[in-house]
Amino acid sequence: MSCLNPSNSFSAYNKEKLIRLAELYSVDFSIVELVALEHQLSTYILDMRSSEEFSSLDNIADLAKQFVKAKKDIVYPLVHQLLVLALTLPVTTATVKRAFSAMKIVKHRLHSKMGDDWLNDCLVPYIEKEVFDLVPNEAVMQHYQKMQNRMQSL
Repeated sequence: MSCLNPSNSFSAYNKEKLIRLAELYSVDFSIVELVALEHQLSTYILDMRSSEEFSSLDNIADLAKQFVKAKKDIVYPLVHQLLVLALTLPVTTATVKRAFSAMKIVKHRLHSKMGDDWLNDCLVPYIEKEVFDLVPNEAVMQHYQKMQNRMQSL
């Protein structure tokens, strides 16, 4: 992702690494798009280095904003797609790490005696704490009190 960093007139730019990143995300980039991306990247870097409005940028987030503002996302749609991917990867990675960390804690506490569905049901409130903190305990208690008895006589 540092290959897209606009600081020092895109000094960290590396076309091969950017194409490799796109290849890793074959769901987002087809084979035809990869070929087109290679051509777009060649033109893109020349355009960015010669443009005054992009020379003063310091990070990828500012680049993405200016990219859309200057309507370069229309000229270089695949490069824009790569920029969006580069901006979302850190967030996605952190979320996955947090989920696995939570799973490790919950699974350990229950000594691995549960099925996948039950594990998933236990993990959702643990991982999404911010959402579940907004639900008052009284509302949960009332919901369970209103449920009918599920036990039946044999």
